[in-house]
This record gives sequence, C-alpha cells and structure tokens, in this order.
Amino acid sequence: MERTLTYAITEDDAPSAVAQFLKKKGFSSANLTELKKIPDSVLINGRPAYLVHLLSAGDILTVHIVETVSSPRIPPADIPLEIVYEDEDLMVVNKPADLPIHPSMGNYTHSLGNAVAGYFARQNCPFVFRCINRLDHNTSGLTLIAKHMVSGSILSTMVRQRRIRREYLAIVRGKVTPPAGTITAPLGRKSGSLIERTIDFENGEFAVTHYETLAFQNGHSLLRLRLETGRTHQIRIHMKYLGYPLIGDSLYNPDMEYMNRQALHSARLTFSHPITGEAMEFRAPLPADMRRLFL
Repeated sequence: MERTLTYAITEDDAPSAVAQFLKKKGFSSANLTELKKIPDSVLINGRPAYLVHLLSAGDILTVHIVETVSSPRIPPADIPLEIVYEDEDLMVVNKPADLPIHPSMGNYTHSLGNAVAGYFARQNCPFVFRCINRLDHNTSGLTLIAKHMVSGSILSTMVRQRRIRREYLAIVRGKVTPPAGTITAPLGRKSGSLIERTIDFENGEFAVTHYETLAFQNGHSLLRLRLETGRTHQIRIHMKYLGYPLIGDSLYNPDMEYMNRQALHSARLTFSHPITGEAMEFRAPLPADMRRLFL
C-alpha cells in the first residue's frame, strides 16, 4: 500500500520541526519511527529531509507512506465484500452476520480480514488489516477499515476520544418502557468466563448507551442505539440490564424463535475524515433477517 500526503506550510505552522508538525496532524510516534525506515519518505520542496528539519512558511512538505508487507496471519480468501465507500485512506464495508472480524483457531480463512486481504491480493497490493470498529461475529453492518498506518493511527485516536459516532439498530421482544433513555452502567468480565461480560459497579469500565424506540410491531420493538463508549458486548449487556435483551442472542438471551443471531446492526457511522477533515456519514439499511419482523 502506498500513499502520498502533501502539506503546504503556512506562517502558523512555522517554524516547527517536521516531526512536530506531523504529530499535530495526527501521526503517532510509531508512524514517525516507520517513516525513518522508508527511503526518501519525507521531502521538503522536493528534496529529502530529516524529521528534525525546521519548516518555513511556503514550504511544501511531502510524505510518502509505503507498506510492502501484508498481514502475515490473515490469508487472502475469495469472500464477497460489500464496499460502501473507499478512498486512498479508508474503506467502509457492510459486514454480513456470521462473519467474524479476524481469523481464529479453527476458523482461519473465513473472516472479514480474509475477505479484505483477498480484495487487495487481487490488485497485487500489500495490505495490513486495520479494523477500527470491531463488530461482534453475528452483528451485521458498517465496519470502518484504515488503509495505511497513518489513517489507522488517527482513526484509532478518534475512537478513544469518542469522535466517531456509531448508531445501531436492534430488536427486542416487548414494548420498551421507557421508550427512550440513557443506560449508564459499568461493564466487566463475568467471573469464570473468557467471553461473557456483565454489569460490575465495583470494578467495571464506564459505559454509556443512548436508546430510542423507533417502532413497535408484531410484539417486538425496533430500537436505535448510540454508543458513547465502545465496551465489549455493550449494547447486548445494557439492554439485558434494562430488561429487554436482544432477541437471537445465544450468549445472553437464547430467544431464537425469530432470529438465529443477535438482532443487532451497525446502521450509521459519522466522523471527520482522518486526512482531509471532511465530514463523513454512512448508512446501511436494516438487513432482511431483521426487517421481516416489521413487514
């Protein structure tokens, strides 16, 4: 994967060292270390420069990002990939249910990572898989993927700073009361389990979920949920705590009459582009297995 970034240095930027300037743009220390290993990765007015070089107003700073090695533990696979958006820095994919994000023991070739690796392998393009918002295995919907180390670093920081807005659609049995609200309850690991999480007011991590009822039909409620934090299984645990667990959730609510996977869909992502700063918004419609309950 190769990417060239160009910056016109203004009076507000100067004088500052290249490294200082790039850190303000979101480059991590690890990114700068990698740039040092790439020949002619930093140019000032077309000439190679070091990261300690002082920039002047009017300079043109060019950064070449070159990644020549693909993720070693994610073999390419020919798996259908629904790409919602793609540019030089990122891609947004509508992930189906029953597709994990990463390969695992016993499932080495059937994951979103394998699908993306296959997509780039067919282009003869080295690619390191960097998934920004990791959905559970059976959660469908929008997944954000960084295409190089710098966009990956910036997007990861945006997640930590809660600057990526994530909205989900979910289905529960019954009429939710109250119809809208905020769930604030810390989450921690369930004792004796490597997978399950639970509400833990003593040692759990801070977690906040906002919810709103969109429809009630056929004995089920369709909810829109916005995550303020992104803890493992957050929506699934918070809705169970409220008294309305997701249908089809084999781990927390084995109500499998209408769904054979948790009725949860990543429906909307909004964020600022990591390189250009442009406002980005993406939506994915409710999948068929969830939609049929509201026909």
